[in-house]
Amino acid sequence: MFKEKATGYEPLYTLKSIAPNVWIADGGWIRFYGLPFPTRMTVIRLTNGDIWVHSPIADKEGLSESVAALGSVRHLIAPNWIHYAWVPSWQLRFQEALTWASPGVVKRAASKGMQLHFDRELGNDSPIEWATEIDQRLADSGYHREVIFLHRASRTLVLTDLIENFERDKMPWWTKPLLRLGGVCDPNGQMPRDMAASFRRHPQHLRDLVDTMIAWHPERVILAHGRWYPVNGTAELSRAFRWLE
Repeated sequence: MFKEKATGYEPLYTLKSIAPNVWIADGGWIRFYGLPFPTRMTVIRLTNGDIWVHSPIADKEGLSESVAALGSVRHLIAPNWIHYAWVPSWQLRFQEALTWASPGVVKRAASKGMQLHFDRELGNDSPIEWATEIDQRLADSGYHREVIFLHRASRTLVLTDLIENFERDKMPWWTKPLLRLGGVCDPNGQMPRDMAASFRRHPQHLRDLVDTMIAWHPERVILAHGRWYPVNGTAELSRAFRWLE
């Protein structure tokens, strides 16, 4: 089966330390409108020991146990309107955790026949639970809603779909023309063109958001799909959003 094919980001379902108190875990494939996407989640340990899980992937091969070993899992994050598929299994595993959702998640899930429970809605400002350590902003085009995060101590920017950066040699052959059309091929990954079109109705909002991200001066930028940027994060942001100039 296709879902069992390698993604190129092995080992999967394994925590990988990328900065002090920051980990990623790469997962298998998920399909969106028929297209396969490799998946990735981010884990941050707050100074009080609480664990913050961004866009949880499938819980396989003992992944949730590895996350639990880092500290008390207190926050599960559904960061945009289409990143929620595996939240229920993580809620079941960590019943004391608060689940936070971007605007649009509940409506989207309901349209797919999923009745999801969320404790809090994410917005443009960081909640008290992590305000001293993680900055956040809401990107909202009306079509796409996504909350972005900056872990200040490590200068790690956590994005979901605002930039996608698929490596051609890791993707099925038949997807490559579509990825080129979408403008999301490494090394020139950027905002998918359909998403960018929706933000053209709100150009100042997007410019302000990009200016904020660049002013944060991140060293690294984590993406949910494709090759992420372990270094030169600020330069990669400037490149990816140069079409706004």
